[in-house]
Amino acid sequence: MKDWRYWLAEQRGTLLALGIFIVMFTIYTSNHPAGFTANVVQTAANKGVLLAFVAMAQTLVVITAGIDLSIGMIFLLTNCLASWLVVGTPMQTTLGLIAVLVVGLLCGAINGAIVIYGRLQPIVATIATGAVYYGIGLLLRPFPGGSVNEDLADALTGRVFGVVPASLVVLAAIVLVIWVPFSRSVLGRAAYAAGSSETAAYMSGVPIRRGKFAAYTLAGLLAAIGGLFLTFFTYTGDAAYASGNAYTLFSIAAVVLGGVSLFGGKGSAIGAIFGALAFRTIGDLLFVFDFDPLWQPLFQGVILLVAVSLGAFALFRVRNRLEWFL
Repeated sequence: MKDWRYWLAEQRGTLLALGIFIVMFTIYTSNHPAGFTANVVQTAANKGVLLAFVAMAQTLVVITAGIDLSIGMIFLLTNCLASWLVVGTPMQTTLGLIAVLVVGLLCGAINGAIVIYGRLQPIVATIATGAVYYGIGLLLRPFPGGSVNEDLADALTGRVFGVVPASLVVLAAIVLVIWVPFSRSVLGRAAYAAGSSETAAYMSGVPIRRGKFAAYTLAGLLAAIGGLFLTFFTYTGDAAYASGNAYTLFSIAAVVLGGVSLFGGKGSAIGAIFGALAFRTIGDLLFVFDFDPLWQPLFQGVILLVAVSLGAFALFRVRNRLEWFL
């Protein structure tokens, strides 16, 4: 197979998600009363980035052939914590940011330790830990409230040079700092190997446990970054159970839409990001076409069903499991 054909086959899911997003966003902006303006792009970017961070977190776990149902609750917990800590002087704000990120890392590490060393199924383990994380978040914020450093929030949710949404710049930086090094590292390859065939990878001497543990830990970190941005957008903390569940389910939808295989071992966080942006655009399309909000779940379900079906058609053509990962 030629290099370009191999690359195209490898990036099929990401390119499909990118294409869906471009088509949907073009329809959205061409029908928006304000058109394609910096304000419209900024608003759409700020909404999409929240789900993009959570989808990236879910991707790291899914490529190991697992699933993390606590992602939305880590997202809520760090949002509530940030509304207490990311305030005050620049030094206090910096320390608060570090504390929130460390809590996210710790939550992810706990998930990984329970799944790997406790040998529990990821679904069971993360349902349990998610309930704990939500309980802590509810203790911190039984009612919506709190605050955040407004200068920092405005800087990270505004525009760079008056044109580019700052949230997209941060998202790109996170991809370069976290996803790219991880995916190309020994631990990243071990995480992919675990999703492809954990037994074969173990027999080959691949550090499976360390790779999976790193994936779960970084997933917690990315969910915490999402929680921070939720605080920057809303200026408050809110332990809303429905919101946490919604982000968990939407993260799985974005992962599937982004071409990441739920069988594990195949896909990219970049594809999941485009999947998240496309998924968020559905609500924007309903807004510009003045549809009843009750139609949104229907459209989301149809688009997700199409994405899953395309992946299933590709799977039907596979003659053996090894071909799925080539």
